[in-house]
Amino acid sequence: MARMHSKKRGKSGSKKPAVKIAPEWTEYAPHEVEELVVKMGKEGKGPTEIGMILRDVYGIPSVQNICNKSITAILKENGVKLGFPEDLLNLIKRAVNMREHLRTNRADKHNRTKLIHVESKIGRLVKFYRRTGRIPADWKYDPETAALLVK
Repeated sequence: MARMHSKKRGKSGSKKPAVKIAPEWTEYAPHEVEELVVKMGKEGKGPTEIGMILRDVYGIPSVQNICNKSITAILKENGVKLGFPEDLLNLIKRAVNMREHLRTNRADKHNRTKLIHVESKIGRLVKFYRRTGRIPADWKYDPETAALLVK
């Protein structure tokens, strides 16, 4: 399938483990993994960062396979505040950086086009998260206020 805003195809990227059970070589029990996730969540780390740390440092390939719950579900159960969804914040950071680049390089037409693409992705995500209730129903994307949200 083709990419959304380019003419390229491809499926590169990391793949989830095919087997949905915890491997025998993992040294951690589900309650220990949950404690690690809650501890890192209270330190202010996001779900993807927690997953990468667990994979790289602790040798836990998938929290979902061990605990039968996602990292965000574990954080919600234990009362750790998540705030705005992480993918939306990452897109907003990208848009803020692109706007900063456009202030100094006004003739960069490619960046202006890609900024339009990123902001359309933000609009679609905001519509989805409003519908599912993960962000307030009256929240709107505004580049100036979004820059304050990210910083």
